[in-house]
Amino acid sequence: MIPDTEPTQTPYEALGGRPVIERIANRFYDLVETDPQYAELRAMHAGDLTPIRRSLAGWLTAWAGGPHDWFVENRGKCMMSAHRGLGVSAQTARQWSDAMARAIAECGPTNTDAGRALGLMMAERLDMMANAMIPHPEETGDLAAAE
Repeated sequence: MIPDTEPTQTPYEALGGRPVIERIANRFYDLVETDPQYAELRAMHAGDLTPIRRSLAGWLTAWAGGPHDWFVENRGKCMMSAHRGLGVSAQTARQWSDAMARAIAECGPTNTDAGRALGLMMAERLDMMANAMIPHPEETGDLAAAE
């Protein structure tokens, strides 16, 4: 007999669903667009941030366990591969991580210890992804830089 258990909430549900994810994505791009400390990161984006705001919200929604619409609409697209040719540097990865951590802290669930912990864990995992996008010399063929 299977014991009665309550279904586990996905991070998407625990965060507050699409409205919170959209606030996080929009706050992230507000920071990138207006805060001079993210100028190098801003320069990597198109002039109109509207499409990328929607894309980030969709991707974060799916990544956090919500509806997978982004993956259906972008079948076969890998976030890591999509950023490979953009010249992500240690500095732009740090800028991305910092702006995302700020957006999560400002817009994510902060009214409970569990909500704050979830926000910190989310920012930590996204930071790992951002750092994994920095090309290493052995991946780019620039072996002289590796020495």
